[in-house]
Amino acid sequence: MDTLLNNCKLASKCLLKLSNSERNQLLLNIANALKDENNIKEILKANELDVNNANSNGISKVMVDRLSLTKDKLISISNSVLDVMKLPNYIGEVIEEWKTETGLNIKKVRVPFGVIATVFESRPNVAVDISVLALKTANACVLKGGKEAINTNMALVKVMKNAIKDIVNPNVITLIETTDRSATDILIRKKEYIDLLIPRGSKRLINYIVENAKVPYIETGAGNCSLYIHKDCDLDKAIKVAINAKIQRPSVCNAIENIVVDEDIEKEFLPKLEEAFNGNNMFNKVIEIRADEKALRYIKGNLATEDDYYTEYNDYIVAIKTVKDIDEAISFINLHSTKHSESIITENEAAKLKFEQEIDSACVYHNASTRFTDGGEFGFGAEIGISTTKLHARGPMGLREITTYKYIIEGKNGEIRK
Repeated sequence: MDTLLNNCKLASKCLLKLSNSERNQLLLNIANALKDENNIKEILKANELDVNNANSNGISKVMVDRLSLTKDKLISISNSVLDVMKLPNYIGEVIEEWKTETGLNIKKVRVPFGVIATVFESRPNVAVDISVLALKTANACVLKGGKEAINTNMALVKVMKNAIKDIVNPNVITLIETTDRSATDILIRKKEYIDLLIPRGSKRLINYIVENAKVPYIETGAGNCSLYIHKDCDLDKAIKVAINAKIQRPSVCNAIENIVVDEDIEKEFLPKLEEAFNGNNMFNKVIEIRADEKALRYIKGNLATEDDYYTEYNDYIVAIKTVKDIDEAISFINLHSTKHSESIITENEAAKLKFEQEIDSACVYHNASTRFTDGGEFGFGAEIGISTTKLHARGPMGLREITTYKYIIEGKNGEIRK
């Protein structure tokens, strides 16, 4: 581990010597390599091994879908690399500049972190996303993926390193290839090599990082998101958003897990929701409902436990909670949320403003699906993760959020402090 990380840290210095156009060339080479037919065959062959292993190990269909690659998906990933390449260059940007009374000129300049490590689970596209965002901002990266995608990650990293080796030391992309869990424990303590850690995965993984990391980290990803159906809502709008936020892609962190409903409209709303969740939706998917006793008067489902309201299912399951009013709704959401994304459906302006002001999450929506919490959807071009903390970065993190700054102080006459 020390040898790998030291080689990555040494390689990171090479990136500081490259211009923005040279770093863009790295991304262009990676994009072209991901479209190469021979490379596609190699990556898909490795991915097939991972998918077969996942199916043999009883991993849910939803999670296998996250893991699976196709030629079309690889082409899409390649195109996303080109999108990142076209984004502005922030390295070297002068954020602020001023002169002091003592004659000094001070500039606050944007610079890379150095080495960014990412611990992630079964989504192999993350290996590419992290690598290209890091290279665009002159950061090296260390990747530690989950065992479910180990063969795919190895193939992807091999392709990317071969694509950039003629321009820069390929160790700027470093994959920890062992699936031993102890490797993660070692990695997250190596602060002498790693400048920033960004975990991406389940609540269990995030909690493990929070409790054990010695490296500076940004808490990301875990998404216990809620949709609040206010009494003054448009019911058709509420059903449409609920379907999208829960069913379109339930395995991702910005899908909803809880639906909170005002008791004034539950008799009218819940049967409509149940009908939609029984497969009468554009996705033809059935959602398992877990609900409190009040809600179960109007719909069929299992009785929800308190733990259900804290659970990120990543599956076709939803928990429903009945509340008296918006104050109870806000209290419930703030208590159970992972501070990721929450949405209110209402036509009441006062309720909208109250919800937006009092919900303590990174992204707060009105009459829209939480599925928009994404760097690409926000116009950032791409994202390295979604921060659920408040220091340094919050919400979808784009290129700016994986840079830091330093001060450049220039004197003219050998200025000294009196």
